[in-house]
Amino acid sequence: MDFTGKVAWITGASSGIGAALAREWASRGAHLILSGRDEARLAEVAADCGETLILPFDVRDDAALVDATAKAIGWKGGVDIAVANAGVSQRSQALKTEMSVYRDIIDIDLTAQIAFTQGLIGHMAERGSGNLLFISSIAGKVGVPMRTAYSAAKFGLAGYGDALRAELSQKGVSVHVIYPGSIATNVSRNALTSDGSKRGRSDKVIDEGIRPDDAAKTMIDAVAAGEREIIVAEGMEQAMGEMRRTPDQLFDQVAAMVAAGYIEKMEAEG
Repeated sequence: MDFTGKVAWITGASSGIGAALAREWASRGAHLILSGRDEARLAEVAADCGETLILPFDVRDDAALVDATAKAIGWKGGVDIAVANAGVSQRSQALKTEMSVYRDIIDIDLTAQIAFTQGLIGHMAERGSGNLLFISSIAGKVGVPMRTAYSAAKFGLAGYGDALRAELSQKGVSVHVIYPGSIATNVSRNALTSDGSKRGRSDKVIDEGIRPDDAAKTMIDAVAAGEREIIVAEGMEQAMGEMRRTPDQLFDQVAAMVAAGYIEKMEAEG
């Protein structure tokens, strides 16, 4: 897949995986739209990405999202690639975690990413082309202690992506769900604790994880190869992800249901 001239819109693009994906796609000739809350940090990433549109907003602000979507589509006549990447992690026991933390993490990591995607799928389906990427996590394949809210959100994001892939399988739109393991970012430092405050320190496994630039290359190569489920991890995390990998035959089976008229039959039945 040639990314030259393609327009890629990334949420959570000011740092970590989002920033690394932006720089890697730019190196392959794509035009970037960068979103996040910190405009100054987005500008720093944009400085490495050539022709770029910065659209800063909070993913939970529905009005701002609608406005940003119109600007993104209008910038160069369409969005070819959309990356639902914005998110926040967790480091707290369920027994000690306030319900507000669950609501915040699920709102940011799941509901807001669905809203971002819903604003684009009609546009992509009408054009008959596009790539949707959902950044889940190994914790979205295997329930991980101290991350009950995060796992719930990331499992949910993967489920939405898999179901959406089937629905769009006859529309020319590809859906890729990505499951990173430990990537050397600030994800642990920014994780929410039991009362919703930031943790403020990292984990050894994260600090020694895959470099974001290397992870981004692996992800984009897999998208170019048409992979639907992309595991980017090492060691035990990779093994855990592979144990829970969805067989391609199952994706094909669900897509075949759509091709055979499943949606039309369900809608006709009311």
